[in-house]
Amino acid sequence: MKYKITHATRYTYSEPVPVCHNQLHLAPRDLDYQFCYDYSLLLSPAPHDRRSRVDYFGNLVDYFSIHEPHQGLTVTSVSVLEVLPGAPVEPLSSPPWEEVAERTLRTVSPAGLAVQQFRFPSRYMPELQPYEAYARQSFTAGRPIVDAALDLTSRIHRDFRYDPRATHVNSTLAEVFQGRAGVCQDFAHLQAACMRSVGLAARYVSGYLRTLPPPGKPRLVGADASHAWVSLWCGTAGWVDFDPTNNTIPALDHVTLAWGRDYSDVCPIQGVVVGGGQHEMSVTVDVEAL
Repeated sequence: MKYKITHATRYTYSEPVPVCHNQLHLAPRDLDYQFCYDYSLLLSPAPHDRRSRVDYFGNLVDYFSIHEPHQGLTVTSVSVLEVLPGAPVEPLSSPPWEEVAERTLRTVSPAGLAVQQFRFPSRYMPELQPYEAYARQSFTAGRPIVDAALDLTSRIHRDFRYDPRATHVNSTLAEVFQGRAGVCQDFAHLQAACMRSVGLAARYVSGYLRTLPPPGKPRLVGADASHAWVSLWCGTAGWVDFDPTNNTIPALDHVTLAWGRDYSDVCPIQGVVVGGGQHEMSVTVDVEAL
């Protein structure tokens, strides 16, 4: 499946901003099953300084700064890419989850240590123990790891309500768990915390999800969305992705941008402004099949 993705973010300020510095994770990753053919970034006003680098996790990161007064900022990324079917996963043929956890813990190779780093608490998951009992309802003794992860995915989808009004950017995972409601970022953090609580390595994935209009309705430009899900190290099965918001294994409708320990590592746009008074932000995402 080929896509053209346009992600536009607009900021308006009630007072002039003399200086701003920004960091972006908007470039799609190149993977075995995903190929980015073109990526461009349009900035208005034009930046005084702009540069790119690959971060610790292998994500492409853009930086820019504006050193002149402005009362608005528009950041538009345009990507052309292709997503191919991933390798098929047989849930019942995957290794027992305890075996994967034990081998992950004991490995000392560079590749193994790169997996191990996703076992620990992080900024958005400062505690893991509160989620262990919930996780162990799926990760029962001897259960194949992919089968257990699919069960956890289904339970989160069933037990938690998708509600954009239920949480905000500063909501804690404990509040999400208690309130049983949130958005995709919340559910990805919850699933990763559950997996880590039983000794497994789970990373947070930021990307896009193509949405389809109801039958007989036209496709609405800009109505697609940023999305988040989880990738679990499954031993001999490799990294396998799970989307608890939609109760599925991500496939052709999911586009991967970046991954890290949690949202703080891969926030699409973050930065610092001087002044500006009241701020307003609007975002549109368009995932167009080519």
